[in-house]
Amino acid sequence: MQSKMDLGTAAYDGVEEIVAKNQRLVQQLNTGIHSANEVLSIVSQITNERIDGSTEIRLPFQTDFGRNLHIGKKVFINSGSMFVDLGGIYIGDHVLIGPNVTIASVNHRLEPSERRNLDLDSVCIHNNAWLGANVMVTPGVIIGENAVVAAGAVVTRDVPPNAVVAGIPARVIKVIKNTKEDQK
Repeated sequence: MQSKMDLGTAAYDGVEEIVAKNQRLVQQLNTGIHSANEVLSIVSQITNERIDGSTEIRLPFQTDFGRNLHIGKKVFINSGSMFVDLGGIYIGDHVLIGPNVTIASVNHRLEPSERRNLDLDSVCIHNNAWLGANVMVTPGVIIGENAVVAAGAVVTRDVPPNAVVAGIPARVIKVIKNTKEDQK
């Protein structure tokens, strides 16, 4: 879902308030020693949604907003991942996210006088997707069910279900056949 947010508006000011609170929580999360349950509890405070106990999040964990990050069940998020979620990031169940992945749902405008304003476009990662190390997902992308994004790829377009993509920009290099869903 695309939308815009302009500097100096009430909506922008409301975001800044949440960012200030959540950045303290992110800092607390990444500078302390925490049990797995404590990590999930702090991330739940950041997202304002309960994170299922079957999800595993490795630190450090970064988000610039937090409230528009939705994490499914049995998700694995490896260390160093960054979620730029003001535009919305939706992570389905059983998703694997490799180390140092960046998922961005926010962009800036090209016009220099408008550049501080934001263009928001949600990212959706469907069930059973796997994002390898150092992947970059850009605003507005949908990654299909069972898709695999190879390490280092920059995803600028939607990824079909059961596809393997690689490269900069990411392109389909293979289709996964004989998934369990195909056998039903």
